[in-house]
Amino acid sequence: MEVLDWLLDSDPSIRWQVLRDLKDAAPAEVNAERARVAAHGWGARLLALQGPDGQWDGGTYYPASFDETAPGQPWTATTYSLLLLREFGLEPGSDQARRAVALVRGNSRWDEGGQPFFQGEVEPCINGMTVALGAYFGENVDGVVARLLGEQLDDGGWNCEAENGSTRSSFSTTIDVLEGLLEYERVAGGSPAAAAARKRGEEYLLERRLFRRKSTGAVVDEDWLQFSYPTRWFYDVLRGLEYFRAVGGPPDERVGEAVELVRSKQQPDGTWLLENTHPGRIHFAMEDGDGRPSRWNTLRALRVLRWYGD
Repeated sequence: MEVLDWLLDSDPSIRWQVLRDLKDAAPAEVNAERARVAAHGWGARLLALQGPDGQWDGGTYYPASFDETAPGQPWTATTYSLLLLREFGLEPGSDQARRAVALVRGNSRWDEGGQPFFQGEVEPCINGMTVALGAYFGENVDGVVARLLGEQLDDGGWNCEAENGSTRSSFSTTIDVLEGLLEYERVAGGSPAAAAARKRGEEYLLERRLFRRKSTGAVVDEDWLQFSYPTRWFYDVLRGLEYFRAVGGPPDERVGEAVELVRSKQQPDGTWLLENTHPGRIHFAMEDGDGRPSRWNTLRALRVLRWYGD
């Protein structure tokens, strides 16, 4: 089976993105397939798991109850459920999305300080996710954006540990914030200050070739050379490239080495494997596990390479 046929033989959340990003299908065909996310497959399944209190698994960032001795972090609470719905491409204007987001707006409060969901909390990594979700689903997140702009570090990025004294940015926090600011700019129009902050954050990643230390050129973390999905709050090279692809425009020459890494991981059958799955409780599996062909990674890698000019 050809790779594109294999990708299309899947869930609506993947199919509509293949049609748009790899097949150049007509907008009407793309939109019709995307509309199916709310009522079919993984999207419908995840929407059905929202509780009457507006929460997934009874909590905002963490579930109401979980085994703290279990490996990894539970990924079943409201934040990570909404992030998946956004990545699935659930139409923000659909009845199902409006109903789900209204329940979150009215009921979900952050574990850290009891703030309403779309007002954010104190950690920039979480607030980056909040901005991405709020902008995508049509909620006002101006206050969260203003806080993030005030927390940008001198090197251009962000770090969740800044409140504990860290003065150097984190790739993981920075990518969370950049994705949020890009969504804010795309949907809500953004602001000159937010656009400038985003450009500075991009430069932080580009100066480091997306995975190397600026000081020595060494790889920062070998785990970043493996491609996971869902990425959750973690950084890896494919996630960084996906961000720059989403920005659009000609690729910066400094992403070249990262693109070569993506090319090197393509299998003889044209697919990419799932790697480095982040452990923790999940709602349901979407792939067959690490070391097996991954439709999500294959879709993401192919559209990065297409953007780069392959």
